[in-house]
Amino acid sequence: MHKLKIKTVILSGEKQNVVDKVAKELGIDAAYGDLFPENKVEKVQELKNRNLKIEFVGDGVSDAPVIALADVGIAMGGLGSDAAIEIADTVIQNDQPSKIPTAIRIGKETRKIVWQNISLAFGVKLIVLILGAGRIATLWEAVFADVGVALLAILNAMRIQRMKI
Repeated sequence: MHKLKIKTVILSGEKQNVVDKVAKELGIDAAYGDLFPENKVEKVQELKNRNLKIEFVGDGVSDAPVIALADVGIAMGGLGSDAAIEIADTVIQNDQPSKIPTAIRIGKETRKIVWQNISLAFGVKLIVLILGAGRIATLWEAVFADVGVALLAILNAMRIQRMKI
């Protein structure tokens, strides 16, 4: 997560000394222990009030309110409670949080490709529209602007499958 310039925080109901030990071992930026579910909600709200984007990963019923409050809520699917899974934006089926950075990288690359496709489609259609208004473009250019651009967008999107993760 640090390679992606994402700060990490642990919010846990476990004893503070245990949470501190785990945080130090994992290289977590901040650790808060001895929290009840409502304390976790307060802490996340405090972080959100500082205009931070919050991604919360949880697995239990007590995590469900925080998962719902976070900008991105992630539930652990294998061992997670139904409440956490139901409210989450994303579910990690194999309970490996180490997959989260990979998902973030795929999401960022996908967003870039989507914007490329939108720009390509609007650009080509605008050009053909202008040419059509000037009676320069024919039906075939209009077909290309519609079907051809869709095919180009599909081919562009297929690049995500070859992405090195």
